[in-house]
Amino acid sequence: MSPSRCPLHCRVHHKLTRRDFIRGSTALLAGSSLLSGCNSLWRQNVAFEPMRPSGPASKYVPTVKAAFVRRKEDYGMWWPGAVYDGKAARRTYTAKLNETADTLGVKLDLRSEPIYSPAEADAWLTEAKAANVDGLMVMLLDRQQHTWPTARKAVDTNIPTVIFSPLGTSFTTNTIHLADSPGCVIYSTDDFSQAAYGMKMLKAGARIHHTRCVVLRGSKRFDSSMADLGITLHHVPAKVFLDEYRSTPDTDQILAMADEYIRRARRRTGATRQDVINGIKSYVVAHNILQREQCDAITMDCLGALGRTKVSLPCIAWSRMNDEGIPAACEADFGAVASHTTVQYLFDRPGFQQDPVADTAYDAIIGAHCTCATRLNGFDQPPEPFDIVHHHGNRDAVPRTLWRIGQRVTSLDVLPGNEKQNRKTKFLISVGTVLDNIDVPPAGGCVVSVRVKFDGGHPVLSFPGFHQLFFYGDYKKQLAEFCQLYNLEAQVV
Repeated sequence: MSPSRCPLHCRVHHKLTRRDFIRGSTALLAGSSLLSGCNSLWRQNVAFEPMRPSGPASKYVPTVKAAFVRRKEDYGMWWPGAVYDGKAARRTYTAKLNETADTLGVKLDLRSEPIYSPAEADAWLTEAKAANVDGLMVMLLDRQQHTWPTARKAVDTNIPTVIFSPLGTSFTTNTIHLADSPGCVIYSTDDFSQAAYGMKMLKAGARIHHTRCVVLRGSKRFDSSMADLGITLHHVPAKVFLDEYRSTPDTDQILAMADEYIRRARRRTGATRQDVINGIKSYVVAHNILQREQCDAITMDCLGALGRTKVSLPCIAWSRMNDEGIPAACEADFGAVASHTTVQYLFDRPGFQQDPVADTAYDAIIGAHCTCATRLNGFDQPPEPFDIVHHHGNRDAVPRTLWRIGQRVTSLDVLPGNEKQNRKTKFLISVGTVLDNIDVPPAGGCVVSVRVKFDGGHPVLSFPGFHQLFFYGDYKKQLAEFCQLYNLEAQVV
């Protein structure tokens, strides 16, 4: 994706507006915590290139094939009727399609004329399969004849398909037969922002499929792939991180970044300036490895590889990388890699990977971990306040981000599928409200501990999943739609 192009910023709670969907945000660079300190670095003549993904997903431009579908003659008495100006609607939606594709950085292949017959539909879909496009946008301007059969044929190609049906082009008798079909979503509305989100899902799905994640674990190099999602897991020995960390000096660049990070914090407790310097060094080392290995995301067996050494755990590094649009997952958890990637690509904001703790007094779940992003409102939004404290292991410097009380949040836990076991990837989805931030100490456990009351009423002692991502906003519906579009299993908790 070109850095000059802004993906749709889907900031949605209850009502989705066109402005919400079309508002741009640079999912990779804008609003990074690093950029907020750039003026300070420049004053000291210290330059550091903002973190960018370096893998296939960062370079891939998805292709979406789109076509309008209608009969050629006048509408007459059949819906949408003679009152409907199909030519004007086509002009309007053509402009919106092109605007959305340009904003997203998607290559749009829009058929020059509507599909007027079943034969034309067959030829168009044959072209789509031969071109191996990333998605289809079927734009309906009719309810009669071949229109809905064409939509069905598009779904049957197994190419992810978004069907846009403006008011007047469908009854429920049309939509009911495709409503629950895997591989498609239907937007029956005049609100084009829903179709725009559909195109964004097609882009996100394509980017996820091309994402390459470096896995710092073990002692061998090899690649594997996540079923359904297609994320490449590029395994690199953990010793690579250790060796590079130990050979990296405390440069002026690292010292300046550490001092800027301390300045931005609300307070610093326990952790020393050298602890912060060590944490920034982990960030620089991770940056170098990400570029050298040509990857878009990163995860590490941090406790296994570093827990018995004096090398700084990458808590600051992972927080900053997630703020900058680099999916960074703790503890070599591949499901968390998929969760971070999905949330960042779809919603232009970072998530908080955490260990769920039941709180029976509040009937709530406490999400606890020792690293959390700060740009919770979005990559292009101001950060939440954070403290610099020690890890719960009473070592290293870690960021304790304070979550906004009353904020609506979504929880996502991606459970990777297994082709040999014929098990599809599952998304565990919950929505709730932030109650408060728990002080650790006096409580025990991880220093970022946010208490959330979830809507579903599931017993907290048996709340499903682990290392779920909490992130700002109510996105239950959008995640369920993404699962349907890509034939994944969605479970709303």
